[in-house]
Amino acid sequence: MKIYTKTGDKGQTSLFSGERVAKYDLRVNAYGTIDELNSSLGVLAAHLDGALKKYRTNIYQIQSILFNIGSWLATDPSSERKSFLTEISPDDINQMELAIDEMTKELPELTGFILPGGHLSSGFAHLCRSISRRAERKVLLLLEETQGYPLEIEAAIKKYLNRLSD
Repeated sequence: MKIYTKTGDKGQTSLFSGERVAKYDLRVNAYGTIDELNSSLGVLAAHLDGALKKYRTNIYQIQSILFNIGSWLATDPSSERKSFLTEISPDDINQMELAIDEMTKELPELTGFILPGGHLSSGFAHLCRSISRRAERKVLLLLEETQGYPLEIEAAIKKYLNRLSD
């Protein structure tokens, strides 16, 4: 199998559901930013060392859910291929909240803004946070402009990305 297909040479790409859209389409921007976040999380996980290694499991779980979100975003809401997609469940959001609560217990009280940097892994974590916030904005714009997603999926995606951007 070749890595290149040449099908995007004229500025279009295929959605999971088969439709062809411009590479600058809102949908492509949204799931492309989710993909960028996922890649950045992989870099963060690779740089966690010492006591921080314990957070890799959380990151891998987040990456898996981001793949599911990306799949929803890469599928036209009217497509029958939606039936192949994995739902983002309230349990996914609850697990995120529990992880945040556990991590918060280990932090001193915040009294101001934190400047990114100080350590390689914290710098990558800040990069992931800022990409997450951009992804959330792009996904919200897409969901506002696009009708037809199941309401529970749309709500779950919004909640999950909001928690993640925290």
